[in-house]
Amino acid sequence: MTPAKEVGGDFYNFFLIDHDHLLMLIGDVSGKGIPAALFMMQNNIILSDRARMGGTPAEILEFANKRICEQDQSDMFVTLWAGILDLSTGRLIFANAGHEDPAVYRRNGSFELYRTKHGLVCGAMPDIRYRDFELQMEPGSKLFIYTDGVPEASDKDFNMFMYKRMLESLNRDKEGTPEEILEGVRRSVKEFVGDSPQFDDLTMLCVEYRGAEIKN
Repeated sequence: MTPAKEVGGDFYNFFLIDHDHLLMLIGDVSGKGIPAALFMMQNNIILSDRARMGGTPAEILEFANKRICEQDQSDMFVTLWAGILDLSTGRLIFANAGHEDPAVYRRNGSFELYRTKHGLVCGAMPDIRYRDFELQMEPGSKLFIYTDGVPEASDKDFNMFMYKRMLESLNRDKEGTPEEILEGVRRSVKEFVGDSPQFDDLTMLCVEYRGAEIKN
């Protein structure tokens, strides 16, 4: 995570809901600075508390959206991606509230965007319904989730980094560890942007599914 200012509105989180299910969250609050950071903290608490109560990612986002709409007085909204990974089977259930599509690497393949239909951003309208999607992660598969600060990073001529460069960077290090993959993207963005100021928060999360190895 690299904020555009001293504090930012992006956030990510991951933790075990139980011994066999990993929750992953990433979000991007509209706005920058302290107001966005405070709004982000509130959303993170709402989402984390609701996730520990159980339910699918879509149900978690629906609850969070309702709470945000009830409490928010700042006219802010937040894009959210929430996924729950079954560590025993590799089954990933996720829902998307106006967020970026994840990139997925399959063993002996390449990172590709995994496109699905997006729901409305959270905080824009109450009683929105979200949809769960399913992705099967095989041993060796990797998941990359991020905020729009990555593809929209701009150089001095206002050219954007875009998804093509992001995927090229991911695939240069596709055999590496999640840490190496994240560092590779960060380095590519920095080289592309050069001395241009950073206008948006840049946040990334990468996870590798190892399958049965995690039980040993």
